[in-house]
Amino acid sequence: MLTAEQLLAAQKANLATLFDLSQKAFAGVEKVVELNLQVAKTSMEEAAEHAKAVMAAKDPQELFALHASLLQPSAEKAAAYGRHLYDIASATSAEVSKLAEAQVAEAQQKFTSVVDNAVKNAPAGTENAVVLVKSAVAAANNAFDTVQKAAKQAADVAEANFQAMTSTAVKATQAAASKTPRKAA
Repeated sequence: MLTAEQLLAAQKANLATLFDLSQKAFAGVEKVVELNLQVAKTSMEEAAEHAKAVMAAKDPQELFALHASLLQPSAEKAAAYGRHLYDIASATSAEVSKLAEAQVAEAQQKFTSVVDNAVKNAPAGTENAVVLVKSAVAAANNAFDTVQKAAKQAADVAEANFQAMTSTAVKATQAAASKTPRKAA
């Protein structure tokens, strides 16, 4: 049976975990806001530069070339922005997962300790039940580890697919941008 001190300690630990999770989530949001502010500032500066260049264009072909030259960097910037967002989300998720894994490991350890104490104090003739409980705990721990490894593998595959998709999009935009000026000539 849990004592009042144990319940209070568990509640304090849960509150500390909640606070840690909130801080990590807030740090991730803060990074996204900083990124968005930087993108907005850079975009405004580039829009002003582009407007000046458009006003200085002497003929339609120069104007067309100016717009075509803007296409490739825009795609690369969009891909870089996507990578930054992904990196922020991935880092935040990794920190939260690390904290969650530590909590689960601690809970597993405490539960195993409770089971071991119960086994030591079990009455004679309950050996089969004890073996069954220990086997169930071991199976649950193995299942959790398997699910955790599968989730990590899925995250790795998703990251590889994201990187490949971004690279393909940038290359396609570069190819389109390189073909565009030849058509105008």
